Amino acid sequence: MPDMNDPSYLNTVAEVTIAPSGQGEEMSTYVAQVIKVIRDSGLPNQTNAMSTVIEGDLHKVMEVTEEATRVLAEQGYRTGVSLRLDIRPGKRDQIHEKVELIDRILEGKNR
Repeated sequence: MPDMNDPSYLNTVAEVTIAPSGQGEEMSTYVAQVIKVIRDSGLPNQTNAMSTVIEGDLHKVMEVTEEATRVLAEQGYRTGVSLRLDIRPGKRDQIHEKVELIDRILEGKNR
């Protein structure tokens, strides 16, 4: 698996939602299990009310997504996964830079 300085590193920003089906209205305890795996991975991540954004090499992001999915699936839960990827070779820290760019534009500092 390449590190950030390796030319084969494929920077990936992923938006992932992982949740069990048929477990009622309250899913926080299930989602917490998934988020723990993502946070323990060491990859930069941000959780919001609807999904979690993860950044890292494509291989590692996919590995963490699979591991987080298995937390629920291996307990016997039917598990739904929504995944969107933005792969940008040569870029780094997009999880923060994209938001900062929007903020600069809104403040009129990047015209």
